[in-house]
Amino acid sequence: MASEGSTPRSRPSDGWKERIIIPTILAGVVGGGAGLISKHRKALGVPNVVASYAANLAIVTGCYCGAREVARDARASEPDDLINSVVGGMASGALLGRLQGGQFGAVRYALLFAAAGTALDFTTLQIRPYFHRFKDAAFGENSKSSWWSLPEWSPIQVLDEEALAAKRAREQQLYAQRTFGKLNKEES
Repeated sequence: MASEGSTPRSRPSDGWKERIIIPTILAGVVGGGAGLISKHRKALGVPNVVASYAANLAIVTGCYCGAREVARDARASEPDDLINSVVGGMASGALLGRLQGGQFGAVRYALLFAAAGTALDFTTLQIRPYFHRFKDAAFGENSKSSWWSLPEWSPIQVLDEEALAAKRAREQQLYAQRTFGKLNKEES
């Protein structure tokens, strides 16, 4: 049980969607896009090539991310620790390489996956602050000054509760004036 002054330790399953599922789906989309521009698409058919590329890249990414998370859990380390990437890359590369090319393939793929996965994770760690700044600028709390927001002159406006209440009051006042004006014209 955690004492009052210490922070509770995160569970191993916390954030698994962000670290396994989302990269796997994104890899499938990237693989499908690569299949669309592949030179094999004419000979084998576009749907077959797209599905094959998407499935293969998603399987590789899912294995790598899963092995990285197993290494993180076994080492009881943080998600941003690059040693997890090396261990996960070696494990997933050895497994997939063994299936693909025997013992020599296992060694080659283990080294390749460790190097590529660690480089990708390192790059992601370096880019993350810029992405968060972009996301905060575009969708943050101070979105009025955001470049994603509509200009003041735009006829489409997103109203908060106060502005919505003021709009309803103006509409009711205009309705009353129009109704009163029609009544005056009918009496004359």
